[in-house]
Amino acid sequence: MRSLILGAIAALLTAGAATAGPVTLKANPVDSDGRVTLGDVFDGAGAASDVVIGSRAGPSIVFEAGQLQSLARQSGLDWANPAGLRRVVVRSTAAAPSAASPAPPSSAAADQAPVSAAPPRSVRAAYADRVISRNDMVEVAYEVGGVRLTITGRAEGNAAAGQRLAVRNLQSGRTIDTVAIGPGQALAGQEARASQQLTAR
Repeated sequence: MRSLILGAIAALLTAGAATAGPVTLKANPVDSDGRVTLGDVFDGAGAASDVVIGSRAGPSIVFEAGQLQSLARQSGLDWANPAGLRRVVVRSTAAAPSAASPAPPSSAAADQAPVSAAPPRSVRAAYADRVISRNDMVEVAYEVGGVRLTITGRAEGNAAAGQRLAVRNLQSGRTIDTVAIGPGQALAGQEARASQQLTAR
């Protein structure tokens, strides 16, 4: 009897995974209550939309792409990561760029006032360039004696890729001078200086 019950459970789990379709990463993943679910991150999550995959303590939370694929797979979802992303940032609804952006104007309104529509676009573009926001958790990489090390700290400000950023080491409390290179990522030391030089060119 026990083997029959276990077999039935396994069959149900297998059937659920088999019927699950592929999902697509949302262009701007956000959550509203600090509980990040598969539905906050993916379009097409279906019955798995309410599965909680993380808790956001600050304005954002960063997931490794492989970790996100594994979490999705555990709920029977398939994310192929066609863009080859390394990390995915999920922000609070209030901190997300879309929350502060007005609704896009109709084509008629755009034709009547193309000049007045330009400033909002430039503001959104400037915000979109930002890869790290104040209080985000940041992984800082640096080399010491030929050994590459990483630490995790909290961003003291906002930065686009290639911009300088102060990151506070949560263990020592010291502030590190870094250069942002991507969402949740920064470089320190010689690598940071080299990155700034390349950006300046």
